[in-house]
Amino acid sequence: MKENYSYPIDLSWSTAEMTVVLSFLNQVEKYYEQKVEVTVFKENYEAFKKVVPSKMQEKQIGRSFEEASGYSIYQAVKEVGASGKKFVSHQ
Repeated sequence: MKENYSYPIDLSWSTAEMTVVLSFLNQVEKYYEQKVEVTVFKENYEAFKKVVPSKMQEKQIGRSFEEASGYSIYQAVKEVGASGKKFVSHQ
């Protein structure tokens, strides 16, 4: 994990939308640093997708977030989705 990085946020989002995106990005961080509850992670991802419905924009945010933090949104979503467990972490 890189220290002191910025989150990729769109300034046109409302405060509520920014909160949703940041909450999801925090879940991604938690997946890499600790472990997440699969249902909570998925709920946060679904809320994130309502704010960022475009695959292109999701990929742009994912690239920016990975460059800044070293954490991949794509890999986290893929691995959490494939898990049959209640809790999961990056190994």
